[in-house]
Amino acid sequence: MKIKNHLFENIKILSSPNYDLRPKNAKISLIVLHSISLPPTIFGNRYVEDFFCNKIKSSEEKYINDIKDMKVSAHLYIKRDGEIIQFVSFDKRAWHAGKSSYENVENCNDYSIGIELEGCDDISYEDIQYEKLVEVIKTLLKNYSHLSKDRILSHSDIAPGRKSDPGPLFDWKRLERMLK
Repeated sequence: MKIKNHLFENIKILSSPNYDLRPKNAKISLIVLHSISLPPTIFGNRYVEDFFCNKIKSSEEKYINDIKDMKVSAHLYIKRDGEIIQFVSFDKRAWHAGKSSYENVENCNDYSIGIELEGCDDISYEDIQYEKLVEVIKTLLKNYSHLSKDRILSHSDIAPGRKSDPGPLFDWKRLERMLK
């Protein structure tokens, strides 16, 4: 995988309007892993892509109607079949972490890259998702000098008590082994 102009080459790009500029002196120094499925536990539809691009229409599904006007995004989304979609260039501030802090530094969106995995807390992730995630992380580590393997966290690490993703079934030991 290669990055050019803060975008992965040769993957699908869907531009989200839900981003802004990083603070002037912010260094990209954190990777935050999330999980998402819309509606929860339902995979293989376009709701996530539409959600990050503000294109969700009203639905018979109450959960979708409750979130359709929220403005959120992530830099990347890795679907259960391994497809990777980029929504925000890495030099921009995606809106993925919400109220958050790490090592007493608030607003993790300012200095992080957000990666969403299609999934939920109580369903295991697919092998291909781990494989693609490792490819992505290795490429990010090569391209952004302030990133390191020990600064890959879960959403629950930076927003404890508020978020639980990517959940207890995400295999951190497996990710660590694969990154070696």
